[in-house]
Amino acid sequence: MHDPHFFLSAFIYLATAVLMVPVAHRLGLGSVLGYLIGGAVIGPFALGWVGGSQGEEAMHFAEFGVVIMLFMIGLELEPARLWRMRGPIFGLGGAQVVFTALAVMTVAMLCGLAFKPAIAAGMILALSSTAIVLQTLQEKALMRTDAGSDSFAVLLFQDISVIPMLAVFPLLSASGAQVEDHGWLQQLPHWLQPLVTLSAVVLIVIAGQFVVPRGFAVLAKTGLRELLTAAALLLIVGVALLMTQVGLSPALGAFVAGVVLAGSHYRHELESNLEPFKGLLLGLFFLAVGASLDFSVIVARPALITLLVAGLIVLKAAIMFGIATVLKIRGSHRWLLSLALAQGGEFAFALLSMAIQQRILDAETAKLLVAVVALSMAVTPLLFVLYEKVIAPRYTAVVAEERAPDAIDEHAPVIMAGFGRFGNFVGRFMMSQGIKVTVLESDPDHVDMLRTFGFKVFYGDATRLDLLHAAGIAEARMFIISLADRAKVAQLVTEIREKFPNVRILARAHDYDQRFELRGLGLNVEDIVHEQMHSALELGVKALCALGKQREELERAAKKWKAYDEETFHMLIPVHDDDNAYASIVRERRIELTQLFERDRTEAEK
Repeated sequence: MHDPHFFLSAFIYLATAVLMVPVAHRLGLGSVLGYLIGGAVIGPFALGWVGGSQGEEAMHFAEFGVVIMLFMIGLELEPARLWRMRGPIFGLGGAQVVFTALAVMTVAMLCGLAFKPAIAAGMILALSSTAIVLQTLQEKALMRTDAGSDSFAVLLFQDISVIPMLAVFPLLSASGAQVEDHGWLQQLPHWLQPLVTLSAVVLIVIAGQFVVPRGFAVLAKTGLRELLTAAALLLIVGVALLMTQVGLSPALGAFVAGVVLAGSHYRHELESNLEPFKGLLLGLFFLAVGASLDFSVIVARPALITLLVAGLIVLKAAIMFGIATVLKIRGSHRWLLSLALAQGGEFAFALLSMAIQQRILDAETAKLLVAVVALSMAVTPLLFVLYEKVIAPRYTAVVAEERAPDAIDEHAPVIMAGFGRFGNFVGRFMMSQGIKVTVLESDPDHVDMLRTFGFKVFYGDATRLDLLHAAGIAEARMFIISLADRAKVAQLVTEIREKFPNVRILARAHDYDQRFELRGLGLNVEDIVHEQMHSALELGVKALCALGKQREELERAAKKWKAYDEETFHMLIPVHDDDNAYASIVRERRIELTQLFERDRTEAEK
């Protein structure tokens, strides 16, 4: 009734993921490289536990993970934001694809390939791996950086460019080549086929704007979350099927559908329902890519394969670096952009398959390119490690040395370290009351921005004693610490209490643990302010006012609540390392607080 090989293959894939990914994480290599290595080990060209026809089926199934990923990326991009990104998408992305394709084509012709196969090879190798790059950027929290945003723009243009590439390939085909069959679409007149394709995209936009949200609204009323998950998967599968029927990339169709639904009320519901499927299927995709590595080709020509992989990575990185330089992208941003996009991409496998069908490339050349693309994808996580461990620290060190601390030409009774979101409010309030404050800020960009608003802020690291002396710490009455870096806060408290004991120190604390830490370093409890407590209480008061409570009564309750919290904090200081005693006191105090307010309400009602 069931094929036992299916369960065995599923077990092997899952076991490989569970074993290899934690090891890769432990070694600092990232999950993607763990999947790729695991796939290579269990693949048909190593241990041979999975592969053959089952391996191809796994790849087809796993490609659905890429489709879901692009749908979810689309969900995060409202059309307005996509329009704002048109410059990087078509400028940076267009330049990368065109110049890389031309460079690869030139090298291929110098190596003996004819003109048409060289053009095909250039287009195929111009693409990068959307799945690997975006997954690694998200994993390393780089997605929302400038380099992450530009990388996404280039990858998006590459995905779009697959469409004209598919259209160009038949023009490069040799006589007698097989033509990929798109069924009923091929039966239509040539002038009508583009209109049908365009109509399919328009249909997705209209359905996503008007039909799908209403359908989700009906399903949401049932209260069955699994129905919404099934509907989301049905939507993605339907879009992918429609795109395949009209000869377009299913991943591109899913992206368009995601963008259309980005403004929907059900966006977050869709994201939370599909996240587990995306993660699992992407992992399977990376395993399948690793398993596709043909070690017989690699073993037969190890020097050539190594040279080609290194050459591809260096060539693509150099071209992207040159484009970034011309477009005045500087520093680590330029390096990350260049290294992140230096590999081949998953769409290369589809294009290579079509190139064989169209007889543009012979089978041996195609096998060679498959090995080069797969190996370059496998090397990508190492390029991110190279950036993180070698390039980024050096660049940061150079940047730090480029700008010397400002000369401090004033002394004030109050010195403040940090003028970010928290310190900004504190400093402005004190200045409004006629108190002079000398502000030290270590972020040069933030200093420049603050000066445009008229603030007198000095650039420099407040942990440097020479800067503190220049700021007049010896004569100051008070030192306010509003830094977010816990290690720097602890260092400052220790040094100032030791060297300038007459200066009163006030500090913000991120949470209870940091309050205990600062208390242990000798600060008075009343000089440590929890950064979230007061704003949280203010929001609570506003919420209860909106529910009909009296503001005066709530402000008294908030004041009492803060006093009670301070008492609780004093009680927790001796036991903050004892989890059981800590939890016991918190439970008891919570019950006491509830009873206290209940008594107050009862007395007020009498």
